[in-house]
Order: sequence, then structure tokens, then C-alpha cells
Amino acid sequence: MFTHEIIASFNELELALYNYITKNKEKVAYMRIRELADETHVSTATILRFCRKINCDGFSEFKVKLKMDLAENKQTVIKSPQQSITEFFERTLTGDLEDNMEDAAHLISNADSVIFTGIGSSGILAEYGARYFSSMGKFSVYIKDPHYPINTMFRDNNVAIILSVSGENPFTVTQINQLKQDGSKIISITNNKLSTIAKISDITLAYYVTEEWYQDSNVTTQLPVLYILETIARKIK
Repeated sequence: MFTHEIIASFNELELALYNYITKNKEKVAYMRIRELADETHVSTATILRFCRKINCDGFSEFKVKLKMDLAENKQTVIKSPQQSITEFFERTLTGDLEDNMEDAAHLISNADSVIFTGIGSSGILAEYGARYFSSMGKFSVYIKDPHYPINTMFRDNNVAIILSVSGENPFTVTQINQLKQDGSKIISITNNKLSTIAKISDITLAYYVTEEWYQDSNVTTQLPVLYILETIARKIK
């Protein structure tokens, strides 16, 4: 409901109104316009102008959208770790993941170095992967900046391991394109084998778990990624 552009357009009174609403959503959803005006010390005209800025015809429509937003958040169900890992084993380990991990391990074992990259939670696991592979004897680095300059000498006989839940992050796609043009082999670990990142990779390791969102955050389990990373590293060793 409140985008960056909309918030940036608020004046001082509207911003105070916004702050009050975000802290008291359940209360505001059942208030009359006069009650909200008294609570926030603004006029009803300011409230109506505020409603129009967030694409609501009036205060009644705004309250309907606010209630829908509250209901959606309450209905969010996050699976337990046991459910997530069971789903992964049932969907994935009955397929060709094992063969793909063998292929990935063979490709990596013949490489001089490994570059890990990812953004967000995938970036955190990419950093872990680089450390884990290095601990197992394969020199690896983690690069979190998609525009980081990689020396040409470093890219000789190199494998890049790309982590992405959706497989569609535009910055990561750009980075893969750069690495491919410079001769790197690409291994992607993603939840969707039909994604853009998967399609432009030499080897794709897809883990097929249900994507989960809480509000605007992707909270899809990363347990399968840990399993895949540690399995490949041990196969190399």
C-alpha cells in the first residue's frame, strides 16, 4: 500500500499520519475519520488528501484495504523446518540431483578456483559456501558486488557457483553474463530449473521447495542449499 514513491511524496502532516497508521493498523482499521483526525491532530481534509495519495477514493476504501492487508498477514503460514526438509527430500532426491551434484563436483575439482556469488540470504550462503569449500581444500572466494571487477588472470580455469532462490535477479544475471563471456563455467543452485539463471548455467542444481513469503520478504528455506553445498564439497574432497 505504501510504496517508496508514495512515502516520499508525503508532506510533514501526512508523514505524521503515516507513522501513526503503521504503528496502530488494527486500531485505525475500525476508526471513524473524525476519531483518526483527533488522535493525529490533523484535519479530515488532510486525511482525505492522504487517502487519495495512496490511490483510495476516500477513507472508507482506505480502511477496506487496510483490513485486507491485516487479514493477509494473519493468514501467512510458515512451514516448520521439518516440513521444508521433508518436502525437499521427497521432491528432489528422487530425481537427478545426485547425478548433477557429481557433475558439479567433477567440474569444480578440475578448476583452479571457485567464485561464489548471491544476493540477500543467498549471498549469506554464498559466503558460507566459499568458506566451506576453502576449508575442504578448494580455493574459493565470495563476491557480493555484482559490478566487482574480476581480474582476467583470476578467471582462467574458473568455476562460478551462483545462488538464487528465484533465479531471476537481474544483477545476478548480468554478473553471470560477464563471467560466461570471460570463460567461467557456471553452476547455479536455484529453486526453479526453468528460471533465467538456470537456463544460462552449465549445470543447474534445483531443489524444488515451495516459496514462502512473509510480508515483503522471501523466507523460503535455505536448508536444501546447505545440503547441496556441503555434499558437493565433500564429493570434491
